[in-house]
Amino acid sequence: MSGHSKWATIKHQKGAKDAKRGKLFARLIRGIEVAARVGGGNPEGNPTLADAIQKARDNSVPNDTIDRAVKRGAGEAGGLAPDLVTYEGYAPGGVAVLVEALTDNRNRAAADIRHAFSKAGGSLAEAGSVAYLFTRKGELYVAGAAGAADQGAADQGAADRVAADRIEDRVMEVALEAGAEDVEATGDGFRVTTAPGDLRAVRAAFDTAGILYDSAEVTMVPSVSVPLERGVAVKVLRLLDALEDLDDVQDVYANFDIPDAVMAEVG
Repeated sequence: MSGHSKWATIKHQKGAKDAKRGKLFARLIRGIEVAARVGGGNPEGNPTLADAIQKARDNSVPNDTIDRAVKRGAGEAGGLAPDLVTYEGYAPGGVAVLVEALTDNRNRAAADIRHAFSKAGGSLAEAGSVAYLFTRKGELYVAGAAGAADQGAADQGAADRVAADRIEDRVMEVALEAGAEDVEATGDGFRVTTAPGDLRAVRAAFDTAGILYDSAEVTMVPSVSVPLERGVAVKVLRLLDALEDLDDVQDVYANFDIPDAVMAEVG
């Protein structure tokens, strides 16, 4: 499994903890506000807003909270929506890091992010230094066990293997027919990759087919990965974790690759 997939899994696990302390809600709401400000408050004509709203609903953000965020972003409720700012840098080991922040104070955000990089042995870089290594894609993750259960396989042994084969075939069929670009086995499920604008259609196809999925979102996928040994891996993960914990940071992307055995030990 690629480093990108591993970091996505870590962030997914952190999401439950973030939700308990309200931090995830705040990020999702800020994302809605910015999407509405940039592309307008109508999700039918603003795919980015539609994705932000769906992600908020997936994480149980109340509908009235979502509606207020849309209105604020579109300028219908007064107040200023935060600015979307991208920072680029390098983590230990030469790992490229892309940080997306939503902030009402650019100086504060830059200082906090620079401090996180410096403390972890990394550094901020000039605009364009690492962004070219990442491409915006839609991604949908299907949990193998959940998908197999949805297909009705409950026996062990050979029945489990048959169920796994069937769900893989079914995931591949539904994804590609809906316009997905690729389907990759991740060890504990499948990662479906789409063009950003095709994610909604692919997601709808999985809903119609009754195939369960863990998450579906537009993200940044690296074109190359940097392999890491244990000592450097620990430093990189600490930096990414520190960045994720900053209030202004919306998302963090990196192009590392850590062996599964090391990830199990340090992740």
